[in-house]
Formats: sequence, C-alpha cells, structure tokens
Amino acid sequence: MWAEDASFWKEEEAHRRTIESALGWLTIADRMVPTLRGLEAFVAQTLGDTDRAVVLGMGGSSLAPLVFSESFPRRAGFPRLEILDSTHPAMVAAVGAEKVDRTIFIVSSKSGSTLEPNIFFDTFFERVRQVLGDRAGERFVVITDPGSALEREAKARRVRRIFPGDPRIGGRYSALSNFGIVPAAFAGIDVGELLRRAAAMAKQCRNDLAENPGVQLGAALGGLAREGRNKTTFATGAPVARFGMWIEQLIAESTGKEGTGILPVEGETLGAPAVYGPDRFFVGVARPGDTSLVGAMRPLGQAGHPTASYEVSDALDLGAEMFRWEFATAIAGKVLGINPFDQPNVQEAKDRTNEILGGKQSTVDSRQSTVDETALRTLLDSIKPGDYFAITAYIPSTEENETKLNRIRLAVRDSKKVATTVGFGPRFLHSTGQLHKGGPPTGVFLQITDSPREDVPIPGKPYTFGQVIAAQAAGDLAALKARGRRAMRVHLADLSSGLTDLDGAVRHALGGRA
Repeated sequence: MWAEDASFWKEEEAHRRTIESALGWLTIADRMVPTLRGLEAFVAQTLGDTDRAVVLGMGGSSLAPLVFSESFPRRAGFPRLEILDSTHPAMVAAVGAEKVDRTIFIVSSKSGSTLEPNIFFDTFFERVRQVLGDRAGERFVVITDPGSALEREAKARRVRRIFPGDPRIGGRYSALSNFGIVPAAFAGIDVGELLRRAAAMAKQCRNDLAENPGVQLGAALGGLAREGRNKTTFATGAPVARFGMWIEQLIAESTGKEGTGILPVEGETLGAPAVYGPDRFFVGVARPGDTSLVGAMRPLGQAGHPTASYEVSDALDLGAEMFRWEFATAIAGKVLGINPFDQPNVQEAKDRTNEILGGKQSTVDSRQSTVDETALRTLLDSIKPGDYFAITAYIPSTEENETKLNRIRLAVRDSKKVATTVGFGPRFLHSTGQLHKGGPPTGVFLQITDSPREDVPIPGKPYTFGQVIAAQAAGDLAALKARGRRAMRVHLADLSSGLTDLDGAVRHALGGRA
C-alpha cells in the first residue's frame, strides 16, 4: 500500500495505470498543511460580504462538505455552509431564493466535465450576473483538476479563485484534499486540526498488521463480505450522525463491481435482531458513552451478528475516521480481488441520460400518479434472503421526504428481513449507482419520481432542470433493466399525498406483515 505498488490489487496493465494514478490520498493530509495559511487568509477576505457558502457539486465533490455541514455547528462570523447536489427544480430554486450577491458559490468538479456542477455554474453565474454585472465572477470559487474544461471556463468568467484538485486522487477519496478542505475552511472549521488528526491516523496505518486500524477494518469488511455478510450497516450518532452518507459512496463505488461488492446501509434505524438476516455487519460510530447506540448494538452482537464500534471525541475526529475508512476500503478491495479505484459502470446511466436529453424523448407522464399495485406486489414478492431493497427517489432531498421514505424502507426490512437503502437522485448515481449496476444482481429497486410544481431553465441549454432530472431517472431505470435488475417506477403527481399513498400500497402489498 505505502509503496504504491499497483500489483497489490491487479496485475493487468490497464488496471495498473488507473491504480497508480489514484493513490495520492495516502499522503494528502501532510501535503495540504502548507496550503492552509493562504486558504484561511483568502477566506478571511470574503467574510465581510458573505452570508453563506454553497457547494455546487456531486458525489465525491459534495458528500464530504455535506457531512461537515451536518456535523459542525455554524461558527459565528462565518457563512452558513450549504450543498446543492440535486437537479430537482425545487432544490435549485431554493438555493436561488436567497441573496446571491452575498453568497460564495463553490463550483466543485474534479473532471470539470460532470453535467450537474456545470449546469449549476451556468445557472447561478447568470443569476449573479443579473445583479452584479461584470463583477459576477467575484462570487464564485472553483475547485477542479488542472487543465479541465471547468478551469478554462472559470478563467473566462474571471472567478475569484481557482483551487486545484490533485490528479492522483479520485473523487471519493478526495475528502481531505481541496474538495473537502476548502468548503470546511469557509465554514470556519479548524482544518489544521482536522488534517492533523488525519495524519495521525495515517501514521497508525503504517504499523504492523496487528496494530494497524485501517488494515483491521478493511480485513473485516472484505473477509465478512466473502463469507456472505456483505451488507455493512452503519449506526452513527452525534456529532457525526450523517457520516455514513460519505462512507456509503466510498464503499459502494469502490467495491461494487465485477459482480461482487459491499452494500453500505446508511440511515436504516437499528431494530431487534429478529428483523435481520445472516448477511449483516454492524458498525457504530459515536461519542464515548453513547448509551443509546451501545444499547442498540449490544443485542445484535449477542445474537451472533459481527459488530465493530469506533469512538469520536468531537467532529474534528472526522479527519482521522475519513482516512481510516479510505485505507480500509482499499484493503477490502484487495480481499475481494477488485480494483477499488475505478467506477466502470457509473457511465452507463450518464450515457442514457445524455441520449434522452439529446433526443428530447418523453421520459414520464407528469399528469397523474401511477402506482401499479399489481406490479408493486410482484416486485416485493421477488425479494428473497440475501437481497437488498433500494428506494431511488428523484424528488427533493428534504428531511420530510426522507422520513416518509424511511417508513417505507423499514416496512420492507421488517417484513422481508433484508437490507434497505434510500438514495436521492441524482446524488446516489455518483455513489451507490456503481454497485447497483456493477455489483451482485441482488438489488430490488423502487424508483420514485414526481411532477415539479415549477421548472427552472438552464442558460444556453435547450432543456430545463425538470427535463434533466426526468432524463436522469429514465436513464437510470433503463440501465438497471438492461442489466436484468428487478426495478419499477412509481410516479407521484402530488408528492406529499403520493408518498403517504405509496406507504399504504407497500404495506398492503406486503400483506399486512409490516
């Protein structure tokens, strides 16, 4: 690992090249430190005229900032950190509803060619230009790899600052690089301490195997998966309650390929041992003495399920834990015999989305709800032990909607005793989407779409955000079905009442067993 020897994972030349160009994350914590003085000075220059910092990104460019925003309270004198990683018109409109001239927009994309960050950039740059004219670029910061198309566009628009990505770090391993650290600095987080703790964990991960925290966790993840316990379920508490959202992408996109993989299960409330099959590994992350978490984990261990627990003293321990999980995921990839640094199936849904947008095909009937209860029952009846049930929701990623979707997933879990996930589109396409298509054929997918009340145009494009998210949903469903996955769509004309109706329909299809 530390010698950066690609043959540790794969001997084939094509794999060796991708692996050798993806190991910069091993040393990034130390290499970032000399840049912090300049970063913090730059942030200080913006504080007087900035109320919020909005990350416009997707996947590896947005999930670490999202976890930081959820884990750290807002610091006085610093802007509120927000993340836009949804193409749903309601989410885009909500970001644009506040004063854009007192917002720093952080456009974040490693490749610089990802659809979502680019259309976010186009949309909000035009919105700011209408207010500030030629000074619009002053409200934008860009993070991208050197030489990307986004870098060229950022220079043309005279943005306030361009921070370089590290070309030797893949998106999901980039949390401790500029993609995570720049947004954290805008939020007033002590990024120096965050990186110091990460570097300390990296040092521990150089130890012999018996004293190496990254190897121990990675061996457990990979070894248990090979034994059939390939559903790693996270129980996270304060102050890092949504840490699993970041781990979810890291594990799913790194291991879900070649017909194998580890399904990360985030946000699924812990239940009694009786609702679980023999395919789970439970991991707890919380403050020392979190009695609620300990109380929920203990019966699972006593029932024979493997468990592991990690303690965080405060949110700054995210630096250490992020490195631990990166190292562990790379080790798990070795155990599973796959390349943990590529994502060969992510492009499938993207290509189908582009085909739909280019052809202006109809994607969904938005005039009425369509809940086919016969098809829903058939889908749920197909679930068998060892499967997982995934809700893929192309709707606004609000707390209210997530609560309603969690009710549905728990009904299925308790009835079928299978792992369940909830993903908001298009965010999950850059996360669990790789495992859905490249992992084992054990997923059962319920896609949910809705009819946005208002649409949002995209400057210079012949399509709107409403058409984009509809195309993304259609492309994803087509990619799943092309691979023979069990999947169906439910379209909800009225989202609030529709989710309630869907909950009832699922419970009815389960035969009242939930």
